[in-house]
Amino acid sequence: MTYDTLRYEVDADGILMLTLARPDQMNAFTVRMCEELIHAYGRASIDDSVRAVVVTGEGRAFCAGMDLSRPGNVFGLNESLAPTLADMREQLDDPVIHNGVRDTGGRVALAMLACLKPIIGAINGAAVGIGSTMLLPMDFRFASQKARFGFVFGKLGITPEACSTWFLPRIVGMEQALEWFYRAEVFDAVEALDKGLVRKICAPETLVEEACAFALSLVKDRSPVSIGLIRQMVWRNSAYAAPLEAHLVESLAMFYSSTGDGKEGVQAFCEKRRPQFAGVASQMPPFMPW
Repeated sequence: MTYDTLRYEVDADGILMLTLARPDQMNAFTVRMCEELIHAYGRASIDDSVRAVVVTGEGRAFCAGMDLSRPGNVFGLNESLAPTLADMREQLDDPVIHNGVRDTGGRVALAMLACLKPIIGAINGAAVGIGSTMLLPMDFRFASQKARFGFVFGKLGITPEACSTWFLPRIVGMEQALEWFYRAEVFDAVEALDKGLVRKICAPETLVEEACAFALSLVKDRSPVSIGLIRQMVWRNSAYAAPLEAHLVESLAMFYSSTGDGKEGVQAFCEKRRPQFAGVASQMPPFMPW
């Protein structure tokens, strides 16, 4: 895919800088951006030159929300349909439902959840609506002093999307999630830090550098297979109703990782040297995806 709304740039350390690149429109979200983000996160999973992903915006905004200037249904939905939950469960990938009913932000969030590489946000400016909800499937979020956030759906008479009603309570707790959704107000980076939405506030000129350095610290001298498994295990296993399901997955993950990069890891530890892992995320254990 040729990207019209993004830049996909991998540095020598394996950090993918994924930049939302519609600066004249404050990186407003479109159906085209949805498709490109889904492709980019899928590409990053199997691109063995990529160790971690840092996401930022070009210009003064991270993402100012959905582009509301398009004609017709601005969310790209087919208003001639009358879909039901049964349709969603049974025909999710049917083109009619996929293109006419499925929330584009949710499709991006699911692509992010499926990614095998750590995802770190470098929120450089306004992140409103989908600009805020697309942050939630990231593993860590760094904010510029100029960043602003807002789950503003209530002001438009619509509802949260991008799987945010699943992600946000897990990050900041039920009460805080409800308050932000109900109030639908824009808030600053200080509040985002205080409530646990972001990890750190950075000066605008050092934001990306700090996010990239942190990303590298997560993956340097680590097995890409191990990192990919850990990311999927933590996000998915933590949502199971009972720990037995986590035990099943962990047993398989330990079995395959210990017979792969685990051998080199143990030997390097015993020999007091840096490991030279041969595994790649494009070749995950055979039980993946579970």
